[in-house]
Amino acid sequence: MRLKLVPTETSYDFFSLSRVTFGLSGLLVVLSIVAFFIFGLNFGIDFRGGTTIRTESTQSVDVGTYRDALTPLNLGDVSITEVFDATFGPDKNVAQIRIQAQDGQEAITPQTILAVQGALVAVDPAITFPSVESVGPKVSGELVQTAVLAVVLAIGAVLIYIWLRFEWQFALGAVAALVHDVALTIGLFAAFQIKFDLAIIAALLTIVGYSLNDTVVVFDRVRENLRRFKKLTLREVLNLSINETLSRTVMTSVTTLIALISLIVLGGDVIRGFVFAMILGVVIGTYSSVFVASNILLMLGVKRDWSKPDNGAAGTQFGNVDA
Repeated sequence: MRLKLVPTETSYDFFSLSRVTFGLSGLLVVLSIVAFFIFGLNFGIDFRGGTTIRTESTQSVDVGTYRDALTPLNLGDVSITEVFDATFGPDKNVAQIRIQAQDGQEAITPQTILAVQGALVAVDPAITFPSVESVGPKVSGELVQTAVLAVVLAIGAVLIYIWLRFEWQFALGAVAALVHDVALTIGLFAAFQIKFDLAIIAALLTIVGYSLNDTVVVFDRVRENLRRFKKLTLREVLNLSINETLSRTVMTSVTTLIALISLIVLGGDVIRGFVFAMILGVVIGTYSSVFVASNILLMLGVKRDWSKPDNGAAGTQFGNVDA
């Protein structure tokens, strides 16, 4: 007996409520932009600057104990991670403690560093502090610019790829879905003031790839069905294509979510923001592949010139570009 989340054959009309779904998506994007400008992002140490303290000890690293020792100091955003390396012996346990820049200061003061070191020595007398490094606001500002550039270039590369692979209408539909996914994810991070750091940028780039994968699967079937069913309207072809790929789309999303939910429950505080962004991206990306990208394609229309012979190019001279 095989598990089926979606019946093998479905005939849902995904465009019967297109005004509602498309209008809701547009409203959420606008609200996300408003939240971004009103609340701003709760930048982590990567973007705000701060100080990194490297520790070494013969005792095993206990992140919870370290965090409890530093909590009374009221240092704000503190990130504690254990460092693993194959070259480390059993008596070498390394951790990195990152502390955000304090108000009006480029880095934490020497007195605060001494207080941190004293608190850690109290819970682990064997601990040492090989290095202390500070990241100033200038470097953090450059990281923000680089992160924004990375996301923009990724979406631009997708636009070019889909344009070559299919047609410009498909490209605009795919990019609209990606912008929708990124905007909603950033909007939720702004609205709930969830810490936004470099790990979240990595999650956004992963979301772009995941959402694109879903969209390309649907669009590839659309292109195939446009050739097979020449008398069907574009709306009928889109509905048929989405229904044919629905089982695959749902199964992929559900299995991915199972892994992500396990990580957010068991993975600890270090990766929680990254996993939360990924969960948002999978849910929003699956939705946008069906209700945003396809709606854009339906509005723009696709040129269907059947006077040309069927050479497998699906109506575009770039149809044979390898995926």
